[in-house]
Amino acid sequence: MTAEFEVSLESRVVRPDPVYLETSALGPWKQAYRRYLEDPDGFWAQYAGELEWVEPWDRVKDWEYPYARWFVNGKLNITINCLDRHAAGERRNKVALIWRGEEEGVERVLTYRQLHRQVMRFAGALRNLGVGRGDVVCIYMPLVPEQIVAILACARIGAVHSVVYGGFGADALNTRIRDAGAKVVVTADVGYRRATRIPLKTIVGEAVRNAPSIEKVIVLRRTVPHVALHPEMEIDFQECMAAAPSHVDPEVMDAEDPLFILYTSGTTGPPKGIVHTCGGYMVGTYYTAKYIFDLKENDVYWCTADPGWITGHSYIVYGPLAAGATVLITETVPDYPDPGIWWRVIEDFGVTVFYTAPTAVRMFMKYGDEWPARSVLDSLRVIGSVGEPLNPEAFEWYHRVIGQSRCPVLDTWWQTETGMHMLATLVGEPMKPGFVGRPIPGVSAEVVDREGNPVPPGTGGFLVLTEPWPAMMRTVYKNDERYRKYWTTVDTLYLAGDLAVKDEDGYIMVLGRADDIIIVAGHNLGTAEVESALVAHEAVAEAAVIGVPDPVKGQAVKAFVILKVGYAPSEKLKTDLIYHVRMSIGPIAMPSAVEFVLSLPKTRSGKIMRRVLKAQEMGVDPGDISTLEV
Repeated sequence: MTAEFEVSLESRVVRPDPVYLETSALGPWKQAYRRYLEDPDGFWAQYAGELEWVEPWDRVKDWEYPYARWFVNGKLNITINCLDRHAAGERRNKVALIWRGEEEGVERVLTYRQLHRQVMRFAGALRNLGVGRGDVVCIYMPLVPEQIVAILACARIGAVHSVVYGGFGADALNTRIRDAGAKVVVTADVGYRRATRIPLKTIVGEAVRNAPSIEKVIVLRRTVPHVALHPEMEIDFQECMAAAPSHVDPEVMDAEDPLFILYTSGTTGPPKGIVHTCGGYMVGTYYTAKYIFDLKENDVYWCTADPGWITGHSYIVYGPLAAGATVLITETVPDYPDPGIWWRVIEDFGVTVFYTAPTAVRMFMKYGDEWPARSVLDSLRVIGSVGEPLNPEAFEWYHRVIGQSRCPVLDTWWQTETGMHMLATLVGEPMKPGFVGRPIPGVSAEVVDREGNPVPPGTGGFLVLTEPWPAMMRTVYKNDERYRKYWTTVDTLYLAGDLAVKDEDGYIMVLGRADDIIIVAGHNLGTAEVESALVAHEAVAEAAVIGVPDPVKGQAVKAFVILKVGYAPSEKLKTDLIYHVRMSIGPIAMPSAVEFVLSLPKTRSGKIMRRVLKAQEMGVDPGDISTLEV
């Protein structure tokens, strides 16, 4: 199979206010990217030099395909950069974390000095339980400050954390605990979601029954009266902190020591334990948080992800805190108690940088402009996107309604495996709806054919990364062969698994997963392009398409469509949608069937699980659905 196919690249150009580029810390893309190309190692050394190291590195990198070592022989602890250097300096009383619970008015604030003290306390508590350098700690918690405290405490003492999203069930949690060989689980009695209590402690109790590596379970008790603990296994979070020393020196780590294991969502196979290390990951997330988001000292930054995913690791915890930002976290979901809750949060806290998923943007589109209009969003300076491709219609709505036609839309493409942003349109640069942007300075990316040869502009191909980068994963835990496949499938390039197309200016449009390609009569169709055409129709809030067997064409397109409020399913509307796709893309992309649905199967990180739709259509087992949002 070849990945080459023609894609329409028509897109308008949206130019932000020139003041964004004038005040950008990174400067114009061409200038910054030229600096990187002229001296790649010097480029990364500059940004690494802005951080504190216990001992300097000997070399910026060693690259022995397909393995890299970054900041070779450098010694550090990432918490020194996320906490100590701020707590000991002018930021000691700056707000590090703002937390809002699901109920409006339930809030907590931690300064850098206070967060530093709590992290040291919990680091001491872990040490009191026998947790040390190299031990694995599983963190299964709701999005509360204690979750971030636990993550940083592990890093403080050199323990490897494995954060598991608090929406997973017992079987999925057990799989991850057993694979990582975790020694301790940190959890809470409950999480809250749409006024419902999620019994996390009960789930952990089931998950550790067949997990012989677990020695203790630390429980943050949120409910009153407190739930009972099993004294032979369970320990109260606050009590173990109270018994711990108030000061814990940071463990001195080598740049290549493991920092964490994070299991991917498993949408393209069994979950993989992605291993990230201390030095390169620290530099990559710091650089991208500070310079790609273009964070300013007075920004209030809100990423709506969860630390159970890589977005939360990199752009809630490590990157923004290393950059000294004020970070907002909240348990609120986007549509409870109503679809205006997130906009009220932005108004209440004066959020200036907002980073969310295209899935959320499209959901808000479904509810219309009314809810955002009820809140004052003038504080916003930059609005970002992460996850699936941000289709042009969602871009336009996001820019116009949430960004009030003045905020740059920072669309980003990256992966659990990359650890940091790879593609984006830098703040201040011209934006093209539907295009994520160009490789950020420090990253080399290309669109190639099956043999690894660059394809011409306008021709679809495989998105690849051609050079190593600091925050790259080092291996797949206990499965290095799986890691090697990323670098050996297409020539000697890192195969991201996505299809893309590049225009004459070097802007890249990500079309979707390569395994989401639909081949109709020998023509390759990216699911994202067909879905984007459907969402462009005034009646459609969200859409997913799959390939279904066709006796003549090999495959045909079937569409699953969620309608906006005010529109009702009808045969006439089905016909209109099919015709709309024909006129937008061409007859080859016309759906053979349209099914109206109320929801789409998604991972808890918001990605549509098209293989579940396909399995349901074919009447077969969908495989691992542990990441399915329910």
